[in-house]
Amino acid sequence: MDSNNHYVYMLECADGTYYTGYTNQLEKRLSLHQRGKGAKYTRGRSPVELVYKNAFRSKGEALKEEYRIKQLTRKQKEQLIREGNNAYEDATELSE
Repeated sequence: MDSNNHYVYMLECADGTYYTGYTNQLEKRLSLHQRGKGAKYTRGRSPVELVYKNAFRSKGEALKEEYRIKQLTRKQKEQLIREGNNAYEDATELSE
């Protein structure tokens, strides 16, 4: 993946909750989440599955989108995932 991209992503945790985050190195970040070394929220909630991602050209745009997604209700997040303009196949491929 292009290291110049800035990503907003959503994970579904083992307990069914969603975690939304930002990174500029998506594969590395997913690997950290899977190993329990990512965000405090995802520790103890693994395995996690990447259910949504979106790439942005600037960090500012990505952070605005991350904030917007975090304000959504669970139902709205599920709709965003279903619409999946960048829905993902299987997170295990990225976390190897």
